Amino acid sequence: MSRLIDAVERRPQTAFAAFLVLHAAVWTALPAILYLNLPLDLIEALTYGREWQLGYDKLPPLPWWTVEVVYRVFGVDTAFYALAQIVVVIAFIAVWRTARPLVGSLGALVAILIVDGMHYFNFTAAKFNHDVIQLPFWALAGFAFHAALKRGGLRYWILLGAALGCALWAKYFVVVLIAPLALFMLFDRDARNRLASPGPWVAAAVALVIMAPHLVWLVQNDFLPFHYAEARALPARGPFDHVLRPVQFLGGQFFFILPALLIAAPLFLPPSKNKSAPSATADAFDRRIVTLLAFGPTLAVFALALATGRGTVTMWGYPLWLFLGLWIVLFAQVALDRARLVRIGALWAVVFAILAIAFVADYTVLPRIDHRYRSAFYPGSALAAAVTQRFESATGRKPAYVIASMWNGGNIAHYSGVHPQPRVLIDGLPRRAPWIDLTDLRANGAILVWTDGDLDALPESFAALAPGAEVGARFGLPFRRGEMVLRVGWAVLRPQAE
Repeated sequence: MSRLIDAVERRPQTAFAAFLVLHAAVWTALPAILYLNLPLDLIEALTYGREWQLGYDKLPPLPWWTVEVVYRVFGVDTAFYALAQIVVVIAFIAVWRTARPLVGSLGALVAILIVDGMHYFNFTAAKFNHDVIQLPFWALAGFAFHAALKRGGLRYWILLGAALGCALWAKYFVVVLIAPLALFMLFDRDARNRLASPGPWVAAAVALVIMAPHLVWLVQNDFLPFHYAEARALPARGPFDHVLRPVQFLGGQFFFILPALLIAAPLFLPPSKNKSAPSATADAFDRRIVTLLAFGPTLAVFALALATGRGTVTMWGYPLWLFLGLWIVLFAQVALDRARLVRIGALWAVVFAILAIAFVADYTVLPRIDHRYRSAFYPGSALAAAVTQRFESATGRKPAYVIASMWNGGNIAHYSGVHPQPRVLIDGLPRRAPWIDLTDLRANGAILVWTDGDLDALPESFAALAPGAEVGARFGLPFRRGEMVLRVGWAVLRPQAE
């Protein structure tokens, strides 16, 4: 341990690089080994991403496009888990770059170790989705905002605009980042001076130019994805919800950041003998900026919940705490002596190990106990093989279309082995997949699959779309692990030529 701490103190940048390698390697390997089926978010990404639309009925397209690109380049599922860790690593590097001028390389390393204690960056980041892809853009926006205000270079304002513009393509949640930044520019006495320079306006222009294609799509499609967001946020049931729901959100976030606070605890222990606090390199303006980055977006969510009384989702916290570690190190103002480093390093290692062990247990030990549904054990490949074989036996050709739920259809398309993969008409509803040409679908036929309701009769939406589909005998498939069995109803819509 003594030699390790010596190495960290001498070369904190090398230690940071080693941390990034370890983090990425562990959290790429664990899901690659333990996920026997792609999780829901990745199946969804593959279902939507291949259609290359400017917008979809649920969320912005960037993460789905990214997954599709990775699939076409690498063609293996492990690449998706590596992708998730690549974006986490980029976010960590941006935070590190922000922290170094303020707390030094060693302090920046400690800031990263603190936030790594949150599951957002490891345990749940394995399921690459809209929450995960926000991380690098929010971190880059924070870096650029601080650098632009302190150094004034136009390149930082351009980077800020680009980060915010791309963040909209990742998730609309970026509004709770943009609002605090804009208010800070208006009300902070030092930041307000920058409004007289072209920088902030250049940033706004760059962001709008990047956002423009999707904004136009939103207007043309009556802001379709917002209906999905509205459905997820529970409406207020009365005045009490205006207090209860924002408090519930903060309570959930506090629970998730507890491991990070544990790692940071040694910063608040009494100093060692002959050790004084380091000379401050950050001024009051730096501290105000970091405080804004650490807490501004969270307070924006709190204010929205307070004003509307609508329900929040705890997992919205993914990008909110990227700069919490830097804020703690900056305001602790203690010397990072060896004793503190040993304690911080040991606590980080314990939290890291616990998260990794919990991940392993969740997919090896707990399934024998709780029998909970886990998408990672779904028999996607077996389902794809079964229905592909049935369609081929009935028609003499591979399926070009699947009519099914996003989850069932996405699994069939991904694991079918058919090239090109079958396209999915989600839920049998053309409005959910307007890119599907129904004339071409009927000409080529389709396999219809459902796993709910009466498995011996077509679901209502399927029957309306494919009234001539021939229903086959139901069958069952065991999950990849555990005792659950998937019950499947299916039908064949023969090609129109027949």
